[in-house]
Amino acid sequence: MRYFILLAAFCCCTVSQAQNLTGKELLEKAIAFHDPDGKWKSFEGNFQVLMETPNSSDRLSTITMDNPNQQFNLQVEKDGASYAYTFDKQSCKTTLNGSTDISEADRKTYRLTCERGTMMRNYYTYLYGLPMKLNDPGTKLDPKVQTKTFKGKEYLVLKVDYEESVGKDVWYFYFDPNSYAMEIYQFYHDESKNDGEYILLKGLEEINGIKMPKTRAWYVNSDDRHLGTDILQKTTK
Repeated sequence: MRYFILLAAFCCCTVSQAQNLTGKELLEKAIAFHDPDGKWKSFEGNFQVLMETPNSSDRLSTITMDNPNQQFNLQVEKDGASYAYTFDKQSCKTTLNGSTDISEADRKTYRLTCERGTMMRNYYTYLYGLPMKLNDPGTKLDPKVQTKTFKGKEYLVLKVDYEESVGKDVWYFYFDPNSYAMEIYQFYHDESKNDGEYILLKGLEEINGIKMPKTRAWYVNSDDRHLGTDILQKTTK
C-alpha cells in the first residue's frame, strides 16, 4: 500500500511539474544538467563515435570541434579505408587515406563531397550539442510541457519544430523529471503517419565539461525496428 501511495505522489508531482514549467524553463533546466558551466559555445575538443549497425561493419568516426573558430573535422574509418571532411569556417577539404587526390570513382563510393560533409557536420554538431542546440535561431519551442510514459517511465516532454528554412521535422525531447537529463528524443516527418525514429539514450560521458549521452540506440517509430547504435568514446590520443 505504501508503495502505491508513493507512486501516486510521484506521478502527481510529475504532472504538477509539467503544468508549472514552460517549455523554455524545461530546456534551461536540461541545459543546466548537461552543460552546467555553459561551455558549449566555447567548446573545443574531440571524441569518437563507434557506430554499430545490423548487417554492416562497424564505423569509427573521430570528431574534432572548435566552436569559437568555426572549425570542424570528421575522420571516418570503415572497412580499411580512412576518409575525412575538414571545415575551417566556410572552407572545405576532403581526403581519402590522407590524400586530397581522389578519383571520381572513389569520391562517389565514399560520398566525398563538401555537400555531404556539410550534412555530416550539421548532424554531429546538432546531436552532440543537444539540448543546447535547441537555443539556436529558427527553433520553435512549444511553451506547453507534456507528460508522457515511454517504455514504462514517465517523462517531461518538450515538443520542438523549426522554421521552414531550418527544417520540417517535428521533434519530441524526453527529460527525466528529477534530474532533467535528456533520455530520449523522437522525430517525425509526418506525425499522422507515425513515420520517423526514436532514439534511446543511456549513460553519460563527460567531454570537456559537457555531459553527452554514452550510447544512442536508433529505432523506427512504426515497428520498433533497431537501426543501429552509436557509442561515444573519449579519444585515446
